[in-house]
Order: sequence, then structure tokens, then C-alpha cells
Amino acid sequence: MAKLTVVLAVLLVAFLAIASAHRTTITTTVVEDEINPGQGGQRCQQKIQQQQQQLRHCQQYLSQTSPFELDMYPQQGQQQQQLRQCCQALQNFDEQCRCEAVKHAVRQLQQQGGGWQGEQMQQVMQKARTLPRMCNMEPQECQIRAVFV
Repeated sequence: MAKLTVVLAVLLVAFLAIASAHRTTITTTVVEDEINPGQGGQRCQQKIQQQQQQLRHCQQYLSQTSPFELDMYPQQGQQQQQLRQCCQALQNFDEQCRCEAVKHAVRQLQQQGGGWQGEQMQQVMQKARTLPRMCNMEPQECQIRAVFV
């Protein structure tokens, strides 16, 4: 029985050593799903360029990585104000361009070195996908995919 305990202890130590030596690096890239890259896409891009300053409110909102803060404290916090200003910015876009504007905000954050990994990036992407719903706008959800490489 003592030998079995020693063997199990050695195996446990070996397993822990292997597990702690293993390290994973995840790089995240936003995949752009431009359905209609023709004139509609150009029109959206022009509108995004015109409204880029206002879209910074969306970037600020998305960079707050706790999606639960609004649920827990609905009348408090800077995040509520950032969401309100982001919604005002998104109202300037028609339904066909709204998700492109949200994707642009996410890309800008990534280019600025958001430094998100793993769970933080998932939270940012989830907030970005549901941003129109948070603003009571159509479409209710944006199709933004992240690829983990």
C-alpha cells in the first residue's frame, strides 16, 4: 500500500511538472465578413470615415472588458455613459452599415494594441456582437468572428 502511495505521489508530481511547463500563445484576428463589397461597402466605409470620431465612444465602451457591469449597476458608471454615446454614434448609420461600424471599432482597438487574450477577447467580441441589441437597434446582433491562431 505504501508503494502505491509513493507511485501515485511521483506520478502527480510528474504531471504537475509537465502541466506547468506547457505554455500556450493565442493570437486573435478579426475576420471581416463583407457580404457585398461593391458600392454598398464603399458607402459604408465612407460613412465610417466621416463618423470615426464618434465611433471612439464605441471603442471606449468595448475596451471595458466586464460585460456584467451594466447588468449589476444599470444606472451607474462611466460604462453606461460610454454605451449611451456609442448608441448615439451608431444611430448615424443605416442598418446595412451598422455592423461594419462596430467591426471598425473592434479593428481600431486591436490596432491600438488592446492586448486582450483568451477570455478578455471573448468578452470584447461578445460585447461587439450584441452592441446593436444593447442600443435597441437592428440588426440585433452583428456577425463578428474571431479566429484563434
